[in-house]
Amino acid sequence: MLVNEIRSKFLEYMKEKGHAVVPSASLVPENDPTTLFTGSGMQPMLPYLLGQPHPLGKRITDSQKSFRSQDIEEVGDNRHTTFFEMLGNWSFGDYFKEEQIRWMFEFLTENLKLETKNLYVTCFAGNEALGVPRDTFSAELWQKLFAQKNIVAKISENPENGIQDGEKIFYYSEKKNWWSRSGVPANMPEGEPGGPDSEMFYDFDPFRSNEIHRKSIYALLPCHVNCDCGRFLEIGNNVFMQYKKTSNGFEELPQMNVDHGSGLERYAAALRNDPDIFNIDVFVDPKKTIERLSARAYGITTTDTYAYRVILDHIRSAVFLIGDDVMPGNKDQMYFVRRLIRRAVRFARNLGVNVNFTKEIADSFISVYKDEYKNLQEKREIILSELDKEESKFRKTLENGIKEFEKLAGHDISGVNAFHLLQSYGFPIELTEELAKEKGITVDMVSFDEEKNKHSESSRTASAGKFKGGLGGDGEMEVKYHTATHMLHQALRTVLGDSVVQKGSNITSERLRFDFAYAEKMTDEQKKKVEDLINEKIKENLPVIREEISIEEAKARGAMGLFTDKYGDKVSIYRIGVGKNKGDNNLFSIEMCGGPHVENIGTLGTFKIVKEEAVSSGVRRIKATLS
Repeated sequence: MLVNEIRSKFLEYMKEKGHAVVPSASLVPENDPTTLFTGSGMQPMLPYLLGQPHPLGKRITDSQKSFRSQDIEEVGDNRHTTFFEMLGNWSFGDYFKEEQIRWMFEFLTENLKLETKNLYVTCFAGNEALGVPRDTFSAELWQKLFAQKNIVAKISENPENGIQDGEKIFYYSEKKNWWSRSGVPANMPEGEPGGPDSEMFYDFDPFRSNEIHRKSIYALLPCHVNCDCGRFLEIGNNVFMQYKKTSNGFEELPQMNVDHGSGLERYAAALRNDPDIFNIDVFVDPKKTIERLSARAYGITTTDTYAYRVILDHIRSAVFLIGDDVMPGNKDQMYFVRRLIRRAVRFARNLGVNVNFTKEIADSFISVYKDEYKNLQEKREIILSELDKEESKFRKTLENGIKEFEKLAGHDISGVNAFHLLQSYGFPIELTEELAKEKGITVDMVSFDEEKNKHSESSRTASAGKFKGGLGGDGEMEVKYHTATHMLHQALRTVLGDSVVQKGSNITSERLRFDFAYAEKMTDEQKKKVEDLINEKIKENLPVIREEISIEEAKARGAMGLFTDKYGDKVSIYRIGVGKNKGDNNLFSIEMCGGPHVENIGTLGTFKIVKEEAVSSGVRRIKATLS
């Protein structure tokens, strides 16, 4: 059964049970500053679960787009995805356990026609100390429903000791079968609602051969439904919001709610009786595109399989995030879009894909979801353009950074070297950590943080009005603006004369601010000459070259620099252009600096002076942007 069919079946079934069907909310939550993304079907419904009336009534159902950024590094096995759809239904003070459990059993066995012998469930074991009893009602109801299918379903008290013959219903503690915003009951503040839940699992090894378990790293431990070996897959959860925390423990809520969520993709995997989520229909065409580009057949090696899964998941997630107007960038939600794209590019490189490919994979996903999510088709050009631009930017960083990483990878990576990769090559620390893990080595994150903090001291003092370099962060735009200050410094000296000396700078991801010694207000003609010179050089695509040399040699070669009393015996210089010394025809600027910088000024875009003004006697200030 295809994903679109399963979604339609669920929503139609719940509609027949009196639920209003609502569209998916955005992946960016509204009016919720506590989280960056919509990570579950419940999240947009929380106000109504807490008592606010829903405009469409007490019974609601939907298929909610969800994104969990915390799962990025988990992707690569057969079940984790960062993006997924959660099929959900809610009762806001209407029906409760009886109806919900009966409906779910009927939907799974009659509508989806999953084999009953493959289904297992868990219930809350209770906590006497907190005054929350065992959920015997749910367990006994499940038992009766199994019996209607002529299956004897025993109830287990100790599932983590392994599954005994006939056991299908298992009691787990609050660590597994309790829901509240704050987690387990002991962590809940007074007044917070919560309650037991009953989870549903599918068994991919129903004849008890335990082959899947024996082949896993968990083979020496007893197998149970919450085992991570891959035999069982949680396909849904029924939360019964029944209690409120009080100073004396818990008391029942006047309005009891149901919050149910099932994984759409997990249903599809169960219906195929294949534990690999990435074999379901929505991944078929995108997978073929990767196979064609990489000239590999899916699943040749374990390494290939891992890479395919990462690429498929990450590009799909990026498509949906950009479709909800989250573009690649350095902050908040934008950072994760960028990280997804860059990880996909990195793993594609492992498959031998060394040309831009993300937009082709994305186009396949847009086609797959065109009927259900029309916004993807409407924003197709934007989605493809953003992916292609981000991929192009990262490819240069990736190639140069990996070459440098390989030089360092004979042993554990020091914090100094990890920061050097970031500072000089724009190589994200997350990528350094991932590559190190693959090689069985470690990164000294403590000393990395120390190096980064030392480098950030200039921006902290700048925020207090004491300019010491002015770089406010190591994100892409900050790096671009930092490089642009070098160009601005040299262009001002070219147009206004060598008496111009930098007095300070301040950089954000939106603009640069540059203070310099000059006695007069700049004319419009002078400002245009500075702009034109910088933009001409940007069009020349000059390289930015870093060198470590002695301070004496730097001065001899004509490098500009501030605060030279802060430097040690050796300094970093950055040359824009291939010339070695000031005055060489093919050198635009040479300056002492700590970085980081772009590798080629052709990536900067268009330079524009927004404002030129006096700061104090003999000191002027320019504010400028890149676009």
